[in-house]
Amino acid sequence: MEDLLKLKDKNIVIMGVANERSLAWGVAKSLQKAGVNLIFTYRQDRSAAKLEKALNTEGFEAKAIVQCDVNDDESVKRAFQEIGQRVGIIHGIVHSVAHAKSEDLKGAFIETSRDGYAFAQDTSAYSLIAVAREAKEFMTEGGSIITMSYLGAERVVPGYNLMGIAKASLEASVRYLAEDLGKDNIRVNAVSAGAVRTLAAKGIPSFNTILHKIEETAPLRRNVTQEEVGDMTLSLMSHLSRGVTGEIIYVDSGFNIMG
Repeated sequence: MEDLLKLKDKNIVIMGVANERSLAWGVAKSLQKAGVNLIFTYRQDRSAAKLEKALNTEGFEAKAIVQCDVNDDESVKRAFQEIGQRVGIIHGIVHSVAHAKSEDLKGAFIETSRDGYAFAQDTSAYSLIAVAREAKEFMTEGGSIITMSYLGAERVVPGYNLMGIAKASLEASVRYLAEDLGKDNIRVNAVSAGAVRTLAAKGIPSFNTILHKIEETAPLRRNVTQEEVGDMTLSLMSHLSRGVTGEIIYVDSGFNIMG
């Protein structure tokens, strides 16, 4: 399988590990099994502490752990310059970064604040563009950039509110980046994950209702796991998906196809 994946000793940057329940951590576990060199970014010191705890628990070794605030262009630039200096070539990026102010998720969508809208877009969508721009310099052998989306980007999911708009922008950015970077043999895709009990999901008021609805109506009659999202991301990062770019890949037990 390693020969098919062609990921052993590749340098993959993972952004957005909040804790051991996060989608980014599930991706890290799948990539680790494939023998990649794991490089992590974190935003705040408390995130770094949680990341180091997770690494110690699993016995994983990180090639590098670098601070990166995706809301700050200079921080993003410094982070990727440091990563580039330490590993030379970047072969892939997992962008699992999204956030909105809690007050903009709890009320009616029409009450979304201007500042809240801008913050959600900047953190959840523009950050992918900023990351791709700074990483491109070091992706000299081509590679794969993968971000995390959700069905709320194309359908109304009660309680998802502003994040749905941000994810819609993120998915559009995937397509435009795929066209821009294709000539450099850099592929850009998104994984639209089903409902998984992450820290971020807890901020969605209707989350438990969503879980039950998926179990009742999805073709597989169950919710997906962190591991399943990680394994699909592994496939999109690997040689197996070398002809795939600009796509939104659903890992949601088929729920997205239902009327």
